[in-house]
Amino acid sequence: MPSQGTIGDRVRGLRLNRRMSQAQLAGPDLSDSYVSLIESGKRTPTPVVARLLAERLGCTTEFLLHGIEPRQRIDTELGLRHAELELQHGDPIVAADRFTEIVKASDEENALLTAHARFGRARALEAQGRLGQAVEAFERLRREAAAHPERLADLPLAVALSRCYQRAGDRLRARDLAAHALEQAERLAVTQGEIAIDLAAALVEARSGREGDSPELDYVRRVLDASGVPDIVDRSAEIHTLWQASVAAAGGEDSALAVRLADDAIMAGRPARLALQLARAAMHWARLDSSPLAEADLWAEAATRAFASTAGSAQEHGESLIAHARVKLRKQDAVRAGELATSALDLVHDAPGTAPAEAHLVLATVALALNADTARHLGEAQQLLDTLNHPVFGSDRQAARCWRELGDLYGKSGDKAQQTRAYRKALEAAGVHSALAGVKIDASVSR
Repeated sequence: MPSQGTIGDRVRGLRLNRRMSQAQLAGPDLSDSYVSLIESGKRTPTPVVARLLAERLGCTTEFLLHGIEPRQRIDTELGLRHAELELQHGDPIVAADRFTEIVKASDEENALLTAHARFGRARALEAQGRLGQAVEAFERLRREAAAHPERLADLPLAVALSRCYQRAGDRLRARDLAAHALEQAERLAVTQGEIAIDLAAALVEARSGREGDSPELDYVRRVLDASGVPDIVDRSAEIHTLWQASVAAAGGEDSALAVRLADDAIMAGRPARLALQLARAAMHWARLDSSPLAEADLWAEAATRAFASTAGSAQEHGESLIAHARVKLRKQDAVRAGELATSALDLVHDAPGTAPAEAHLVLATVALALNADTARHLGEAQQLLDTLNHPVFGSDRQAARCWRELGDLYGKSGDKAQQTRAYRKALEAAGVHSALAGVKIDASVSR
């Protein structure tokens, strides 16, 4: 376990244990007053001085500087990697526990490792859907990043927070954070790599469907154009083999090899992870009404292909099919839109959220275009929307958009009573409650 205290505390403690005076420790190379300043915390030894002191005190330089022996440090590094593998390819609950253990075992002298573990724990909370706790953890880390930029970078924290707020329903806060992150990325000319891809996904997810060109969407376009949505190769068997080999090496006390194998496992999963984030950005891009039709069609198809080839992405595959179906509706291809929405419904029929209702809304729109009966799909959509749980932050813009679309479709079908009810539910889902009492909603109101 890491030693508690400062560098000065360790120098003083080791010196007294060895019954040395400050002058004896200083020797011919240093002054005893300089040793005194180090012990009192008023000076930090340079690497050369640290090596000299460690020699005379009979410890390692690593222990003197960080309060941790080389073996302990490499074991901590290994713990971080195994927790990361658990987060990416295993159980986020187990990952959170492992990150927490590392935080508890570290101290202020190992602030960098501790910060990485706390960031990992926050991401594990997000992966579990514990958004309130994740937001709290990320916000604390951002405050620490402002005070100690040498430990934590603000940019990935701002992106992670934007993503969490967006999923929790606080879109305004999500947009503010994404815009702040964009300023940093533009200043550094970061348009490729993991941070750029995560930022692009956060930026486009926080846009409303009707927004036109903006600096945010220009950045998303540049990231998508630079990286595309590559085909995903399933390397899960390779990842788990390397992971298990790393665990076995650690059990045999070959920590250096264990770290190397864990790094190989993490890198093997990186291309698929980035491809999935690009697919999410492409899917949200295709959903924008302002996206050029040909471009939206290509990105929706690419996203669908990526999700279809990834185990565990059935819901996102269905959502990408719905996005593609909406693009086909914009292109006046109702038949193909119906085929895509039907395939989506097979995947998301019992999924949480609005996806099942959205599939029925698309099918109802197709039925209207083809002069077929819309009643079944409208009824199914309404029933599904009625069963949605209340959102964390008091409003659900996605549900509000679906209710509004349902109201539009009821209006086109001639059912004014249901249209009025749907518009009222749209306002409620958007968080407008107190002003509704006694208000009559004009059924002619459109989106």
